[in-house]
Amino acid sequence: MFAGEKTEKATPKKRQDARKKGQIAKSQEIPGAVVLISGFFSLLMFGGYFKEKLVSLYSDIFLNRLTMDVNSENVMMMFGEYGIQILLLLAPIFLAVFVMAVVANYAQVGFLFTGELLKPKFSKLNPLKGLKQIFSMRSLMEFFKSIMKLIIIGYLVYSTLWGEKDQLAGLSRIPVEQAFYFTADITMNLGIKIAAALLVLAVVDFLYQRYEHEKNLKMSKQDIKDEYKKMEGDPLVKGKIRERQRRMALQRMMQEIPKADVIITNPTHFAIALKYDGSKMDAPQVVAKGQDFVALRIKEIAKEHGVITIENKPLARALFQRTEIGDSIPGDLFQAVAEVLAYVYKLQGKVR
Repeated sequence: MFAGEKTEKATPKKRQDARKKGQIAKSQEIPGAVVLISGFFSLLMFGGYFKEKLVSLYSDIFLNRLTMDVNSENVMMMFGEYGIQILLLLAPIFLAVFVMAVVANYAQVGFLFTGELLKPKFSKLNPLKGLKQIFSMRSLMEFFKSIMKLIIIGYLVYSTLWGEKDQLAGLSRIPVEQAFYFTADITMNLGIKIAAALLVLAVVDFLYQRYEHEKNLKMSKQDIKDEYKKMEGDPLVKGKIRERQRRMALQRMMQEIPKADVIITNPTHFAIALKYDGSKMDAPQVVAKGQDFVALRIKEIAKEHGVITIENKPLARALFQRTEIGDSIPGDLFQAVAEVLAYVYKLQGKVR
């Protein structure tokens, strides 16, 4: 009754398959928050460098460019030089933001490259499915996150500016340089506050995304059984394959019996077929063996092809228990087997 309920944790294979499809626990808020906070910290750390570069650019314009001959060659050269200077000006913040964005994404999902999400899926064009997504819990959470961000940013901006209302009101009465420093300070303070708050919200969102991901990956007991069957193979099919393999092995073994020199029996329970070729073998080898019905069949085939059968209960039992098909006989059984083979060769000599 409850076999279809998804109550079990996802198996490693299910997680791996989901990862290959790009289904991972990831918050889009974390990279944005990390980029924002790293950008403001870069401005804070490299403020002196930025000031020096900006002053150098403006100084160059007023000192060297106002009297410059205006022609296509000079203008192109000026824009090229300023382009390089602007790139050098922005390089620290761009580099810091890029590195932190990569770190933020890698910390969430590790290294992952998949084109599964780029494949067109016509099921996405289904209007009913689209309506379900609009009114789904995920959409509700996204709406809630947007409202929370607006509330947090609005509160921080209001509280920060309200706390500095007296200084803001007196900006018109202070020197430009002092007003610039005040504005830069309040901007940095507000930016870091907003970035830190968004980072906290992003961490909460990541925990929620991870919870949702684990929930979506959950499997029912039947799902786990089906996955196991796919990985290991259907037990019925595997049983049939093993049975077929046994029949083929038995058939090959029976084909070797006519080539044997002697069949040693129990006489009713065991039968072992031995073959010895002094030019190719160091010791006699077991070419077939069997118990009960198989032993009876071995003796029948041996009788049909004129292979001599010898009854030796201790030797038959020892060979059956200690050897496999294709094995040479154990050293401590050489004497007993040699006596049997000598007797067989003697009988064959009498027949001849």
